[in-house]
Amino acid sequence: MSQTPSAILVVGPSWVGDMVMAQTLFSELRRQYPECAIDVLAPAWCRPLLSRMPEVRDALSLPFDHGDLKLGERHALGKRLRGQYQQAYVLPNSLKSALVPWSARIPVRTGWRGEMRYGLLNDVRKLDKDAYPLMVQRFVALALPADAPVPGLESIKAPHLDVSEDARRAAMDSHGLNTDKPVLGLCPGAEFGPAKRWPEHHYAAVAQHWIDNGGQVWIFGSAKDKPVADTIVDSLTDESRDQAVVLAGNTSLEEAVDLLSATTAVVSNDSGLMHIAAALKRPLVSVYGSTSPGFTPPLGDRVAVVRLGLECSPCFKRECPLGHLDCLRQLPPSQVIDALQQLETADA
Repeated sequence: MSQTPSAILVVGPSWVGDMVMAQTLFSELRRQYPECAIDVLAPAWCRPLLSRMPEVRDALSLPFDHGDLKLGERHALGKRLRGQYQQAYVLPNSLKSALVPWSARIPVRTGWRGEMRYGLLNDVRKLDKDAYPLMVQRFVALALPADAPVPGLESIKAPHLDVSEDARRAAMDSHGLNTDKPVLGLCPGAEFGPAKRWPEHHYAAVAQHWIDNGGQVWIFGSAKDKPVADTIVDSLTDESRDQAVVLAGNTSLEEAVDLLSATTAVVSNDSGLMHIAAALKRPLVSVYGSTSPGFTPPLGDRVAVVRLGLECSPCFKRECPLGHLDCLRQLPPSQVIDALQQLETADA
């Protein structure tokens, strides 16, 4: 760019975990341009995340469902944004994601090559996936010159969501919660599919161990995860169930973020909530099965990744192609409990 931008527009991703990791780009932009305003164009559900990222000035709602083309509407939105930005970064690889910055006539529009976006983007980068194995490297690299060295993980500022004490207390009061006992957050769901879900009875064993040692358990997730959460509670001993709270399906994303910030530790599948917990700097045990931490690992100093690494994994399938799901079923609760205890020892 010939001059320092006064305002930058970022077209953000549509998945929770990806949006959390996109903060690495926002941090790099803030480092380079301390006085520049950074706005993010993304689905409306992203606002609770973006409002807790100090680098972001405003979250602009993208009023389209995932997959909608709606050329006319995208062009009209871009026209409304004309004259407001000097630089745009387009994180999704789709053609439609580049339409709004083009219609807004933003002078410099940067992104990876993706779906035939020549013209829509005028700073088109060619991605070498082997050179940029991590998603956060691919995000941060867009803020650097095209010929710059690949950013190492040690040079990338990890995602960091800020939650105020008032917001945390309000969320707890709304659900009748307290932190009188240490709180273990469980995130047993995964939007991607069952091949990323550690079995409920394994989660129940971890929950039982935590409660037996004087703690309480909060179970997070969407409405689709509520049956799994209920099964976990039902698997506890009768006297332990009143120490477990099912929040799955009962909280907004905003409340889930604020409540996760109050936990003592978290156990999660590879999911958006996993990345949120890491960005909240919670001691976190991440359970991997069909996917790999080699592309989108949780970033933080207090993170333990637990996986078996069977010959058949990672397969990156929504359902186990072999029908046995051994990569998760054979991963014992004791391994997760040991990882939690090691994190606790490291914090002491």
